[in-house]
Amino acid sequence: MKFTLLSDDEIWQVATLMMDNLMDASTRRDHVAHIRDFTPRLKAIVTKDYLEDVCEQYQAEKGFFTERVPLTIFKRPDSAIVVWKQFFSKAEGEFMAEMVLIYQNDRFLCDHVTVL
Repeated sequence: MKFTLLSDDEIWQVATLMMDNLMDASTRRDHVAHIRDFTPRLKAIVTKDYLEDVCEQYQAEKGFFTERVPLTIFKRPDSAIVVWKQFFSKAEGEFMAEMVLIYQNDRFLCDHVTVL
C-alpha cells in the first residue's frame, strides 16, 4: 500500500473512524476497544495500566474530547501522518491530535497517536 497514491479523502475516512473509536474508548477507559486498531508495537506500549493513568490525567486536567477539526495529512510511501485541531470540555484553547497511519497485514493500523 502506497499512501502517496491514496486520496486525502480516503485517508481522512480511515483515520477519522479510527480516531473516533480511540477517543470514545479512551473516554470510557475501555482498553480493548482503545487498542483495537493499534500495531503490535503500539499495543506493547499502551497497556491497560498505562491507558488508565493517561485517562486519569487528561480527564482531570482537560475534561473530555469535544470537537475535532481536520487540518492536514502528510503522506509518505509507507505511512500517513494525520493531524486535527482538538478541543476539550474543560481546557480552554486549541490542541493538536495526531495519528500515524500504516498498512500492515492487509489492514490500516495506528502506529502512533497523541494529543498535545
